[in-house]
Amino acid sequence: MESDEKDLVKEPFTEYGVYSYADYLSWEIDEMVELIKGKVFRSAAAAPRRKHQKIVLRLGSELLNFLEKKSCEVFIAPFDVRLPVKSRKNEDIFTVVQPEVCVVCDRSKLDEAGCVGAPDLIVEVLSPGNNKKELQNKYEVYEESGVSEYWIISPYEETLMINSLTDGKYVATRLFTRGDIVKSKCVSGFELDLEEFFEKID
Repeated sequence: MESDEKDLVKEPFTEYGVYSYADYLSWEIDEMVELIKGKVFRSAAAAPRRKHQKIVLRLGSELLNFLEKKSCEVFIAPFDVRLPVKSRKNEDIFTVVQPEVCVVCDRSKLDEAGCVGAPDLIVEVLSPGNNKKELQNKYEVYEESGVSEYWIISPYEETLMINSLTDGKYVATRLFTRGDIVKSKCVSGFELDLEEFFEKID
């Protein structure tokens, strides 16, 4: 798959290089980067915008409160999620992402470095410059890796779409917005009132 030129880290990485988690661990860089099928992607040059961060913090808090005393755990970025294809060896893992929010119910996937294997729920918040990465590149690896639910939130349109894994393929909902109450299938019982949620973000 071709990647956006502006998303690819030029130095010290090459556009045509293919890198593993072992390479990733060896880099001494200040910026946050992700690997998607061996290609290096960086975050936007500037810090995320205020509304973006408020959404991440509030949704993470809602999930944290809901999951208290339950077996699942919630994490927010930066938090490495490694998505192995065949082997869990560092040199054999070519996708390492940092979702804005993720929920992991199988604690055997957790180690000191983060998560190895598909989380149950991943939430990404769109921001200028990363839409292709979230809507295309990450969509594909999350589907292939078996992430049960992939939520995509657009802060300024105030919409949320849920992609649910069905027979190995994502099935998308309509775009939810203010006035809707969304429910998670994989985090049983969790609901989000979008009117109230976006009202608190303003």
